[in-house]
Amino acid sequence: KPIQDAVVEFKKGPKPYAARYVGSMVADIHRTLLYGGIYMYPADNKSPKGKLRCLYEGIPMALITEQAGGIASTGMFEGKIQRVLNLVPDAIHCKCPILMGGKRDIQIVYDQYKKAGIETPEL
Repeated sequence: KPIQDAVVEFKKGPKPYAARYVGSMVADIHRTLLYGGIYMYPADNKSPKGKLRCLYEGIPMALITEQAGGIASTGMFEGKIQRVLNLVPDAIHCKCPILMGGKRDIQIVYDQYKKAGIETPEL
């Protein structure tokens, strides 16, 4: 629910966000870092551990995102919200949910988690 509420927030205001999806994680995150926005592949009922593989998708792109000044979070995953770079993979092909973007955009998502009574880390 917090993710859905965040999407509603992104669509409000004088400059509503539009959904963009190139199909290449590298290209999508590159665009997000250059022009703003948020890249999300959150955990859901169909994919409770997320869809992206930690070791060769999530963690490398999280490093690039954070080095560029952005935030790379798991969103709610395994009972808490944490940095993607703090994950400890338990298998080569393990998966994780991803929320990546600028601090302002990730804060909008975190605000929705807070409204739902879920503790979020400081940005």
